Amino acid sequence: MPRNPRTPSHLSAALAALLALAVTGCGFQLRGAPPVSAALQPLSVNCDGSVPFDLCDTLLTQLEEGSIQVVDAAQAAYRVELNNFSETRRASAIQLDASAAEYDLRQSVEINVMSADDVPVLVDAEVRSSEIYSYDETNVLAKRREEEDLRESLYQRLAQQAIFRLAPLTAERLEVIREDYEAEQQSDAAESP
Repeated sequence: MPRNPRTPSHLSAALAALLALAVTGCGFQLRGAPPVSAALQPLSVNCDGSVPFDLCDTLLTQLEEGSIQVVDAAQAAYRVELNNFSETRRASAIQLDASAAEYDLRQSVEINVMSADDVPVLVDAEVRSSEIYSYDETNVLAKRREEEDLRESLYQRLAQQAIFRLAPLTAERLEVIREDYEAEQQSDAAESP
């Protein structure tokens, strides 16, 4: 049976088309934070002294890139507050000479959301992120740079998680939170002599 010289090119074209179809149909998209409800906007962001400037700046940047209206606290309908930032770095794997082969870098921060009239919407919600990286004592400068890059990556993740915490705070949810808060305040006032 004679061989058709076009078979390989037809096969290649079919494989290319199949690959293109698979990539477009697999649902691949860039990861992004969900939209923040218009009910929370405009909002302000305040970071206490424990929160690194880069983390606070990363959150502001992500909000602004998501077309979220960020204003000064005096003009905001809601205030997002980051506080109690914590970072730990510990050895997670040890070499035969008892030196660290890998480190585990962990970060956490608490998020609070308050309305302009001081109704607590989200209280002490903690978000965390961690990453394990290898360490080579013979290349300390490069590893320090890698650790700084990793730290920036963790800031990105923490900021994104903070935005994920804001996403469910719709107008309906905010109204329920306000009603519950006011009912609790009335109950406390009735109980006090």
